[in-house]
Amino acid sequence: MQTNVFTLIFQAGLVVKFVMLVLLFFSVVSWAIIIFKYGYLRRAERENELFYHAFRRVRDAEGLFATSKKYTIGPISNVFRQVFLDTDQRVRAEVARTIKRYEALERAKLEKHLGFLATTGSSTPFIGLFGTVWGIMTSFMDIGQAGAASLTVVAPGIAEALIATAMGLVAAIPAVIAYNYYLSRANNLIIQMEDFSEDIQDFFTHGRSET
Repeated sequence: MQTNVFTLIFQAGLVVKFVMLVLLFFSVVSWAIIIFKYGYLRRAERENELFYHAFRRVRDAEGLFATSKKYTIGPISNVFRQVFLDTDQRVRAEVARTIKRYEALERAKLEKHLGFLATTGSSTPFIGLFGTVWGIMTSFMDIGQAGAASLTVVAPGIAEALIATAMGLVAAIPAVIAYNYYLSRANNLIIQMEDFSEDIQDFFTHGRSET
């Protein structure tokens, strides 16, 4: 059975082969993103938790800055570190603008590559459908050339069509699941970061300890 599937793929027409290569590209890149984002978001969540506890324990600016340098993935530690480096004033509005700027950068990091998963989930079924339609068209043309509609004539084209459809779904389903799952986790991290902004503002405007 497995050999027959690969034989059909290798014997497929150029258009169907191209469709399958495109779907394979989307699938491979999607899985690379899925694996990468799992580790990235997991580390970001852990670093957020560790820096939050450090922030509650330590009220020394230099000490917190040194701690934040150990946590390079967590968004709240990154925002704190950049505000510390960029902000020498105690004006709340200036601190708030600086925080918003670095929040936007951290949000972009958390959501990076998720757009590709969304594109894969929405487009690969249609790419597979294109391969399906082309395979059926090939089958009808073979029927016309053979002058008879037998299973031997139509089966290869139909099989090509079904393989293209299956590959489209194989690429799309994991991408959709991963996109929704990782977007939810990224949004939770963004909410944590935005909630923590008030604490950072208070710390730099009137709660900061001098060393």
